[in-house]
Amino acid sequence: MRVMIKGERSVPGSENDGYKRLLTGKVTVVNVGLEGFVADLKACDVQVIHVDWVPPAGGDPKMAALLAKLGV
Repeated sequence: MRVMIKGERSVPGSENDGYKRLLTGKVTVVNVGLEGFVADLKACDVQVIHVDWVPPAGGDPKMAALLAKLGV
């Protein structure tokens, strides 16, 4: 990733062109976990795919490690 300095211009064919295409085209978002973002994105007419996900063991790292050892 290249950071542009104020006043600097992008050269056609440079690595910045990919960002321009991304930011000017239609966006589809995959939202994982936090359902509150879905409504906000839809209100902005953004296509959203929501994945209902929660961390293993309710986010408890010790319990998640134990479950991982069990293969769950």
